[in-house]
Amino acid sequence: MPGSEVQVVQDVEFLDDVINGLGQDQKTLPSKYLYDKTGSELFEEICQLGEYYPTRTELAIMETHIDEMSRTIGPDHVLLELGSGASVKTRLLLQSLSHLAAYVPFDISESALDEAVTKLGEEFPHLHIHPVCGDFMQEISLPDLDVDYSGSVTYFPGSTIGNLTHDKAVELLQRIRRVDEQSDLLLGVDLEKDRSVLLNAYNDSEGVTAAFNLNLLQRINRELGANFDVNQFEHRAVYNEFAHRIEMHLVSRHDQRVTIADREFRFQPGEYICTEHSHKYTIERFSALAAEADFHVAESWTDSNEWFAVLLLTPGAATPNSSADN
Repeated sequence: MPGSEVQVVQDVEFLDDVINGLGQDQKTLPSKYLYDKTGSELFEEICQLGEYYPTRTELAIMETHIDEMSRTIGPDHVLLELGSGASVKTRLLLQSLSHLAAYVPFDISESALDEAVTKLGEEFPHLHIHPVCGDFMQEISLPDLDVDYSGSVTYFPGSTIGNLTHDKAVELLQRIRRVDEQSDLLLGVDLEKDRSVLLNAYNDSEGVTAAFNLNLLQRINRELGANFDVNQFEHRAVYNEFAHRIEMHLVSRHDQRVTIADREFRFQPGEYICTEHSHKYTIERFSALAAEADFHVAESWTDSNEWFAVLLLTPGAATPNSSADN
């Protein structure tokens, strides 16, 4: 398989982020650390759950509109995917793009990246795959490619952008623009909907999301030598209507103290660590956000319930003839 060796980008300091996050008045942990090997595997399980609508809804949108989406990616282009994970949705694009110059999956989990690249290499033996293990919250760039290409398109599925605050989301879009000022962006956005649908999706009856969330404490124990008693925390997901977002919490069951690298942190009963935000948008609200990064929504595709959208963002301001009504 051409170009399959993983390029590793230096990650941020896990310990510093944990110490800084738990030292705040409202304790937080960055959501990217949910995705170690175990966390990535648990998230793949979450995506198969009946209550968890985003994955199957986005897949259905892509299956319905894949020909239209593929036409937005020119011949001999590079497809850069951020947060590629298992690259399930990407297969639909790869199957319909016969003249792709190269595919660059970019993910923070090296184990998930290795597994996905191996499977894709078997399925697409002639495709140039250049995986990059890194954090897209830092600067993003294409790796050295041993192929000629005419341009690039960034693919960012799964509504991961909803994990970011407004300002951080704008900064990420600006970083994506700096990869290639002329590059389009195809991304998934989770839309506002009835709160009962949202709460069921993030508090699943099988407890997989709870295991996914609690694994973050187990990871801190394993990798940083902390002494979290994981059984003394519980998972909780709530919907913040004012901020239009789901918030995932790890709630302390009682008064307790935790030590990490000679730093002690106290938790009172009911005190929580916020581990993830998942913002829900309207297309109009997201269009305004994208405009701050000098992108405009050229086209949009949604499901019949309008629970999810796949958007095509193109550089520059919208023109009078541009449309996002598909």
